[in-house]
Amino acid sequence: MTKEFRNPSNVHQPVGGYIHQIEVKGPERLLVLSGQVGRREDGTVPDDPIEQLDVALENVFRNLRAANMDVQDLLKITFYLVGEIDTAKRREVMTARLKGHQTCMTVVYVAALASPIYRVEIDAWASRAE
Repeated sequence: MTKEFRNPSNVHQPVGGYIHQIEVKGPERLLVLSGQVGRREDGTVPDDPIEQLDVALENVFRNLRAANMDVQDLLKITFYLVGEIDTAKRREVMTARLKGHQTCMTVVYVAALASPIYRVEIDAWASRAE
C-alpha cells in the first residue's frame, strides 16, 4: 500500500496544519471511527472546550492504538465545534497531538452535539497496509 499526500497546484495552499488530499493505493485496512467526544475514561467531561479537544483527540489515538495503528495512519479528521473556540489554541493542541503529521481536515461549527455538555466531537478515518 502507498499513500500519496498532495496539495494540488490548482488549489489554494492549506490555511492550517492539514493537506488537501491523500490517495491510498493497494491492499490496506481502513478504520472509520465514530465521533469521539471529550469524555475521559473515568466518564468526566472538562468544561473547557480546548481541554475537551485534547481529550477527544486522545480518544481518537486510543482507538488507533486499539487497531494497531498510529498517528501516521490518519487520513481524515472532521472537527465539530460548538461556539467560539480559540483558533490559535485549537491549532496548538492539534499540532502537538498530530506531531507534524498532516491529514485531510474539515472544521465545522454546529449548533449542538449529542449532549449540551459537549463542545467538541471528532470523527476520523485511518488506513494501514495489511
